[in-house]
Amino acid sequence: MANVDIAHEEGPSKGRYIHRPAGGGEEAELTYSQVGTFRIIVDHTGVPDSLRGQGIGLALAEKVVSDACERGLQIIPLCPFFRLQAERHEEWRDVVEL
Repeated sequence: MANVDIAHEEGPSKGRYIHRPAGGGEEAELTYSQVGTFRIIVDHTGVPDSLRGQGIGLALAEKVVSDACERGLQIIPLCPFFRLQAERHEEWRDVVEL
């Protein structure tokens, strides 16, 4: 995973992983919705143009996969970016429903 600071915000049914650049500026995020007790839907990954090409989108994806593994969750990938990453990373297949 790229050396990227990622925060996690979670509400009762939705959450997001956020990267806030040092010194301010637009933040990158990956959002999800809780589905039942043991599943989440990753529905959006957004990385502003100013942060592209730095591996931040992948770092956000790796963080949600890591946390899902730790919490015993399955991920349903509706976000096109996240789905593409999941297809490229066979090691995620036990967590991501393709």
